[in-house]
Amino acid sequence: MTTLHIITGLNDGGAEAVLYRLCSHDRVQRHHVVSLTGPGKYGPMLGALGVDVTCLNLPRGKVRARALWRLWREIRRIRPDVVQTWMYHADLVGGVAARLAGCRNVVWGIHNSNLSPGETARSTILVARVCARLSRLVPRCIICCAERAREVHAALGYEARRMVVVPNGYDLSQFRPDPDARARLRGALGIAQDAPLIGFVARFDPQKDHRTLLRALALLGERGVAPQCLLVGTGMEEGNAALAAMIAETGTADPVHLLGRRTDIPAVMNALDLHVMSSVGEAFPNVLAEAMACGTPCVSTDVGDAGVILGDTGRIVPPRDPAALAEAIAAGLQERALPAWQARQAAARARIAENFTIDRMVGRYRAVWNADGQTCEERD
Repeated sequence: MTTLHIITGLNDGGAEAVLYRLCSHDRVQRHHVVSLTGPGKYGPMLGALGVDVTCLNLPRGKVRARALWRLWREIRRIRPDVVQTWMYHADLVGGVAARLAGCRNVVWGIHNSNLSPGETARSTILVARVCARLSRLVPRCIICCAERAREVHAALGYEARRMVVVPNGYDLSQFRPDPDARARLRGALGIAQDAPLIGFVARFDPQKDHRTLLRALALLGERGVAPQCLLVGTGMEEGNAALAAMIAETGTADPVHLLGRRTDIPAVMNALDLHVMSSVGEAFPNVLAEAMACGTPCVSTDVGDAGVILGDTGRIVPPRDPAALAEAIAAGLQERALPAWQARQAAARARIAENFTIDRMVGRYRAVWNADGQTCEERD
């Protein structure tokens, strides 16, 4: 089969990472990718896999007739067996273009579970509402990466009978415990091997709520608990004025290391004692599973399917609660000296190995794609 993926963009993000993993581990299907915007981070990486990547270079938030015509022609040229779209704008534009091009096997992808005004752009909420109205007409199936995402979108008006949950999957040969990587990265950063170290791998974005994490760090400092903290991701750099203002406001310049975007995320996860996610909105947060696969326990806010991923291996706290986050971090760091710590590390990896492998994810995507015209409801 030939699968054509249509995605809003290929920059650093969770859905983009899942698309890359899917293409790199599925050698049965032929994959083509169309980005409505530019090549971003993952365009060259997909090209290195031998995946054909076409970029329409649409400006963010704008639709041009010429680009849509090019998309329609691309679909007609490839004649895919299935069109898999990723995220709201691609679901809308790509889904409609695919149907107009004669493809009936259209599968939408939902990778968000937060559509709250003030936290999500109004234009995104509007597109999601339009998609809800079209969900009975355009897609044969709708893949949600998280149970919470399915619940939120069903309440918004999406056709519930067409929705199926396919959790993200991870390559356990890439994300694994690696003491040597831990030692090398700590040494390179000048951090003692036994020093308490936490971190958050996430781009700079209001939904990640770095301010709450920084306030929790300040509270820990007042209590005499002083872990170092790695902030990793796009925008987590010295030149980010908004981030610098947050750090100055909370007085956390000393323990914070801004590492920017990195390609050695398994090493980062191994270097940490705890991965701490302070987000106010997620669907299926990849960073939690990636940390756990490396044997790194997690503290997370209760957003999306974070609790489903962690199970009883980590600590869950309410969003926007620096005191609760600080308490959970302190409890986790205190446990490092106890026999239970190694058991928690092993349990974290085992949970990912048992529930969220890359092979399981690829198999479930294929099952949806190859349903021979059935709706998700009929297939179930």
